[in-house]
Amino acid sequence: MKLLTKEILERFRKIGNQSEVEDPVVICKFFNPTGAGTWYATEFDEAEGIFFGYVSIFWDWNDEWGSFALEELESFRGRFGLGIERDRGLEPKKFSELDLLYR
Repeated sequence: MKLLTKEILERFRKIGNQSEVEDPVVICKFFNPTGAGTWYATEFDEAEGIFFGYVSIFWDWNDEWGSFALEELESFRGRFGLGIERDRGLEPKKFSELDLLYR
């Protein structure tokens, strides 16, 4: 699965830097279909290939806001050789509007 499309890149460009926004818009969500790991991307630096967003590995106190690399998401292979996928049904929405298991 292609993690970034032209449409998604355009959304990131349009929204831009959200570092001063109290409740940022989540542009896309990535997840591990065979194990732990969910990444909610709110920003993307195209030149560096780095996202910023909310990262949850086990839905516990380790969840945090931070940076993660597109290259790492694309190169990961989990059980059965499956890679990280993008939630194709997620429409951009404010972080507070997401239905998260733990926050």
